[in-house]
Amino acid sequence: QVQLVESGGGLVQPGGSLRLSCATSGFTFGRYMMSWYRQAPGKERELVASLGPTGTNTNYASSVKGRFTISRDNGKNTLYLQMNSLKVEDTAVYYCVAPTIGSRGQGTQVTVSS
Repeated sequence: QVQLVESGGGLVQPGGSLRLSCATSGFTFGRYMMSWYRQAPGKERELVASLGPTGTNTNYASSVKGRFTISRDNGKNTLYLQMNSLKVEDTAVYYCVAPTIGSRGQGTQVTVSS
């Protein structure tokens, strides 16, 4: 059974940082590209970042490039998203996704507000 469980979301002030984690199980994590998506109220789901199986081949949305960093620990079957210099417009539910498998987590809320 494939499981993806996000954690690390919360309330942060503009300019602050958060680190999201996604613990996975039920598939060979190190063989698959992984992604972070987000969805804000009233908006379409947006790809935030993707990372290849070996930790190379990154791809970022232009809106987060230079502020967010996607990484993974294949030994721990865990995906990360380091988010710095957060903006109000980063407020959304963030989802960990294994696109090739077609699975995603339940999401974690990130709220950026003063």
